[in-house]
Amino acid sequence: MDTPVNPETRFLHAVEMGVGTWQWGDRVVWNYGHNYDEDAIRAAFNASLEQGVRLFDTAEVYGNGQSERILGTLIKETNQPVLVATKFMPFPWRLERKSLLRALKNSLDRLGLESVDLYQMHWPFPPISIEKWMSVMAEAVQQGWTRTVGVSNYSHTQMMRAYAALERRGLPLASNQVEYNLLNREIEKNGLLRRCQELGIRVIAYSPLAMGLLTGKYGPENPPPGLRGRKYAGLLRRLKPLINLMTEIGREHESKSCAQVALNWCICKGTLPIPGAKNAEQALMNAGALGWRLSEEEIARLDSASESVVRSAS
Repeated sequence: MDTPVNPETRFLHAVEMGVGTWQWGDRVVWNYGHNYDEDAIRAAFNASLEQGVRLFDTAEVYGNGQSERILGTLIKETNQPVLVATKFMPFPWRLERKSLLRALKNSLDRLGLESVDLYQMHWPFPPISIEKWMSVMAEAVQQGWTRTVGVSNYSHTQMMRAYAALERRGLPLASNQVEYNLLNREIEKNGLLRRCQELGIRVIAYSPLAMGLLTGKYGPENPPPGLRGRKYAGLLRRLKPLINLMTEIGREHESKSCAQVALNWCICKGTLPIPGAKNAEQALMNAGALGWRLSEEEIARLDSASESVVRSAS
């Protein structure tokens, strides 16, 4: 059965992969300014566009607005079409409708744009109800400040509340951005992925490389730096069989890398992965996940191997 796609959100379903820009300007997790800078990000941006990757996902909280500023600068420097998605963080002190509209206007100012293609609620935080926030999101569409509305980190129940609230305003829910990768397949198990596909809601997969673990360059003796190494210490000790399988499958597809196999797996599952890119090399690596497909048998083998890794680490 074909997925029903609203004409207003069709552009999002035509995109196979985007670029996540959490790393752009973030010093706390990604150490921006140490081993990469704005020039490296500029090279990543240009390389992505050259490879036909045109969706860039940012947020007001990434680098305390720095990600949006950098992206806005780069958009001004190109004549290529760019799709922009950003997010509103519902901090508990943001209690009025104007908080969202003001935040969106500030994001547009940092981006140097009159509107974005997708505006997302970053988390389903209380105390303001999902229904009230969706009502204000609808106002943002009416103002012409965003083309479509999405959510992020919403559970199945929360997503359906957002979907119903927008439907009452005559608007579709364009997307739900959630963590999804070979090491985190929760949306497959809890039915969220299936429901999104039934309703034409695009699943945007963040951390599709599990913050670098699925690139194959890290192990127990060589963990990723900082917070990432501590968070994934248990998984790193059990990851080798999955990495070996990804390497083997990659060889069958003109020597694709582990990362490219992991990204292609996300695409084959019907999601839109948004891997990060701090430099041109990473952007080109990401783009190598496009233009080919894993077989159903390869997907099944990867599914089985990923289950074994996660089960042994729990």
